Amino acid sequence: MKFIPLILRHLRRNWMRTASTVIAMTVCIFLFCTLQTFLKAVNWNLQSASSSRLVVRHRVSMVFNVPVSYKARIQSIPGVETVVASNWFGGIFRDMRNFFPNMAVEPEPYLAMYPEFILPDDQKKAWFADRRGCIIGRRTAERFHFKVGDTIAMDSFIPPYRIGHPWEFRIDGIYDTDPVRYPGTDLTMMYFNWDYLYETLHAIRPNSSYTAVGNYMVKISDPNKAGQVSKAIDDLFENSDVQTRTETESAFRAGFLAMIGNLALLLNSIAIAVMFTILLVVANTMSMAVRERRKEIAVLKTLGFSSALVMSLILGEAMAIGLMGGGFGILLGHWMIQALPNLPFLGDAVRGFPELGLTLPTAAIGMGTALALSLAAGIIPAWLAYRARITEMLRQI
Repeated sequence: MKFIPLILRHLRRNWMRTASTVIAMTVCIFLFCTLQTFLKAVNWNLQSASSSRLVVRHRVSMVFNVPVSYKARIQSIPGVETVVASNWFGGIFRDMRNFFPNMAVEPEPYLAMYPEFILPDDQKKAWFADRRGCIIGRRTAERFHFKVGDTIAMDSFIPPYRIGHPWEFRIDGIYDTDPVRYPGTDLTMMYFNWDYLYETLHAIRPNSSYTAVGNYMVKISDPNKAGQVSKAIDDLFENSDVQTRTETESAFRAGFLAMIGNLALLLNSIAIAVMFTILLVVANTMSMAVRERRKEIAVLKTLGFSSALVMSLILGEAMAIGLMGGGFGILLGHWMIQALPNLPFLGDAVRGFPELGLTLPTAAIGMGTALALSLAAGIIPAWLAYRARITEMLRQI
């Protein structure tokens, strides 16, 4: 502890270079913590999917619908308990900055299939009986100060769902969840009556393919037979004009992420590239510091400082840089992660992730990474100072 003032004095000697190195380390740990938090949120969202739920969609692409008549045929397959029609609506509240996800579903069977959506009984009954009714997640309700009984108007960015005037919805309920029993539940969604969507579009465009179903949510009795039931559903429509692709709920969610490639590989590659760059920066800084203080190191050894102690002082400087950079990076990452949901456009993409925040394990890994980078960067200069002889260092002055 008595050598800490000496280490800090050496760091203040060229404060601009020290500050720039700390800033570089801060950026590195900030990016690492932010990317790992985002990746963890994505994985958590995938893991929250139930293994007893399947999704039936058009085989070619998610953007194509499947016929309404498929519901009864899917229901007849052994092992299938419930089939629910659902359509992604793409509704916009006021403008794109206020976007939140919204879907048309069949209210009663959908809530039975998703017990994680907790709604009071009176609000359930109101929604089941209200053709234009909807329920909204607690986070979205708090974000826009919605309350039960409010009426909202929305336009869809999907052209076939544009009817010349806004769609009107009455908020019949605000759903919550049990984070202990159902971690990862999305509290930003809006669900409204699928009959309202279908009947309105059918009255305007009776022959349009968009009066069909976006996808079917299927609950099965035995999760272990998910593959068998999925194959049976797809085989049922193998020779139909509209063939299907059935997959588990987690696989369906992962399909959206697959549109942008291997997200984990991309984010981890960015983190590794940044850490390698910062490693070179810190190593260069420590090498310069040792070269500039060859005379001082020689004097310290002359005064009786052992080579091990001199090596420890240099490593202490490196660790101090890592400690400061790691601390600032974690604080910056925590602030940025908290601010992400409130940013325009980008906030819409991350707002749906449950409990998005910098966790203690991620922060600990970030600090450990900062210290490891600093140690790796300082070990070679410290070892050279350890092996250097007093006469050789004084001769080069």
